[in-house]
Amino acid sequence: MRILVTGATGNVGRIVAEQLVRAGARVRALSRTAGRADLPEGVEVVQGDLARPESLRAALEGVERLYLFPVPSTAAQVVRPAEEAGVRRVVVLSSGAVTTGHDTDFHLPVEQAVEASGMEWTHVRPGEFMLNKLWLWGPSIRGERVVREPFPDLAWYPVHERDIAEVATAALLEDGHGGAAYTLNGPELVSRRDQVRAIADAIGRDIRLETVTPAKARELYLAQGGFAAANAGFLTGFETYSGEEAGSSQAGEPGPAAWGRVPTSEDVTGRPARTFAEWARDHAGDF
Repeated sequence: MRILVTGATGNVGRIVAEQLVRAGARVRALSRTAGRADLPEGVEVVQGDLARPESLRAALEGVERLYLFPVPSTAAQVVRPAEEAGVRRVVVLSSGAVTTGHDTDFHLPVEQAVEASGMEWTHVRPGEFMLNKLWLWGPSIRGERVVREPFPDLAWYPVHERDIAEVATAALLEDGHGGAAYTLNGPELVSRRDQVRAIADAIGRDIRLETVTPAKARELYLAQGGFAAANAGFLTGFETYSGEEAGSSQAGEPGPAAWGRVPTSEDVTGRPARTFAEWARDHAGDF
């Protein structure tokens, strides 16, 4: 059985490829820069780009199962040749925002394209990535041992990227996941203040938490670039997930404490989901 992993050099896809190889699967990885892809030994790396579906024909030859990184603009053009090539099972990296109606333009079209095909499908819908805090806070922690945060007591259930990958891997290798959409969160409600504490404990250094206004935070994120700049409006409450101006109606939405237990990777894998403290220790060297 050969499995094609798209987005194989990404934060989740890389782990999926690693776990598939460990399980004994034949893994082919799609990369726009195949010559520079740093993937586990045993992975066959091929050149291709989901944004150019015509480049996927060779990569799909002999492939039975597909891990699909979301590219909404070409989703239908990717799904069609995959089905024609003989792919029978697709696992989509989607988003928990689909379930709330906040993501209708990015991940939803990919899900819909896969569901319209004749292939067996599973959607993996993570919520907030723990990794976001590395991209957001990493530069100031490394440079100044400080986090500047507009909402220090805001809490959520962030999810470890390895838990996401383990669910995707299970859906690729095991039967019984067809037609399922797995929303994934972390196992604990943890505030941003406590996340900073967990990172400080992991690196063995004090980290100062400085509360700033949302406007100041947006200014800092835009100046920082990368993930912070790309999501500055959303992270500071000025924009919705889809990039529209945020309205006051959002203020009345119930918080996570009113929702009860949230689904985690344990529902699929049978293993406890990883905590934020575990994630912080895993990434201590990055901070």
